[in-house]
Amino acid sequence: MIDTRPLSVPTFRRTWIGNGASFFGFQFTAVAVPVQMFAITGSPTWVGLLGVAGLVPLLIFGLWGGAAADVVDRRRLLLTSSVITWVTTLALLAQAVGGIRSPHLLLALTAIQAAGFAVSSPARQSIVPRIVPEPLVPAANTLNYTATTAGGVLGPLAAGLIMGIWSTDAGVEVAYALDALLFTVTFWATWKLPAIPPVISPASSSAPPEKPSVGLRGIAVGLKFLVTQPVLLLSFAVDLVAMVFAMPRALFPAVAEEQFGGGSAVGWLYSAIAIGAMIGGLTSGWIGRVRRQGLALIAAVVVWGLAIGLSGLADSLWLMVALLAVAGMADLVSAVYRQTIMQTFAPDHLRGRLQGVFTVVVAGGPRLGDLRAGATADLASVSTSWVGGGLVAAGLAVVLGLTSPALIRYRPEQAPADDR
Repeated sequence: MIDTRPLSVPTFRRTWIGNGASFFGFQFTAVAVPVQMFAITGSPTWVGLLGVAGLVPLLIFGLWGGAAADVVDRRRLLLTSSVITWVTTLALLAQAVGGIRSPHLLLALTAIQAAGFAVSSPARQSIVPRIVPEPLVPAANTLNYTATTAGGVLGPLAAGLIMGIWSTDAGVEVAYALDALLFTVTFWATWKLPAIPPVISPASSSAPPEKPSVGLRGIAVGLKFLVTQPVLLLSFAVDLVAMVFAMPRALFPAVAEEQFGGGSAVGWLYSAIAIGAMIGGLTSGWIGRVRRQGLALIAAVVVWGLAIGLSGLADSLWLMVALLAVAGMADLVSAVYRQTIMQTFAPDHLRGRLQGVFTVVVAGGPRLGDLRAGATADLASVSTSWVGGGLVAAGLAVVLGLTSPALIRYRPEQAPADDR
């Protein structure tokens, strides 16, 4: 079963509660925005454009936020970026209550919200090795992913229930309001964090200590380190393959409406992957004991792609949900290993910047996947976009693993913590 030892650390426990609550609340917005966009435009392509609107801020502010996390106090950075995200949620609520019905405004607010997330995410993730012992980092990451996926299960289901009870217009208003309310828990958890100042890089015989910078020079130092680490590069590439080709969420509103009659079906589709991830997290005690973490990462991505492809062939809502849940279990395993490899590979003085690149990849990949899925569905069909993308992702993951074996061969230098 899941390893809960990191919860004995009070600081980690508070952040775990805050992150879980905020992600649960965010799922209301994550469902409401595409549902509102589809109701306004009737087009999967417009829904897919929401992914593009979030991608550019992620590319810019993810890298900048990572550099900032290595220069300023990470607690202060989290508080500032959280305000941006919260105010944007209130703006989404205001436009829904005002009946503006503007797809361009939805795209703009999505972009601002993505900027807030991009700034906060590197700092939020890079503090984990600072507040728990290193042998417990895989368990802490698993707990974090399990909490967020639990929110990913309950949030979309509750959002789908709201959409089924109220009309679309009233439903999205309620969803945005609940997200804004629950986000206050994150402020509490972040406020209770201790100061987490940056760590200055040590001097060496060949180079003086790095002078911290939030500008291009600081970002370049992190990228220079990254390009010399094939294991990290391959782990990012495998994740991009999985998300760009096999993320079907832009198709959920159309499938729920056209194949299952709308209503609560959209909530089940949006929560299905998270249901599997939560089950995977609750039965994840074995994850910290695996030594061949790179091989396990590739295998998980292959299972993800195959399960997504098969789910697109299902003509029953519950079979589709079950297969998406299998994909979610594989995604949980993949996410934990990607995060753990990155956190333990990178020295602390570079961890924020590499976490910024990680944020761009992890959050940007699904947004590119939204665009690909929506555009392919309009050009061909929903089934072609869904099934074909999953099979392509599985195949490309195998090709990457075989042609670039550094990731397959990777083992962590330090043995996992003994069971206690």
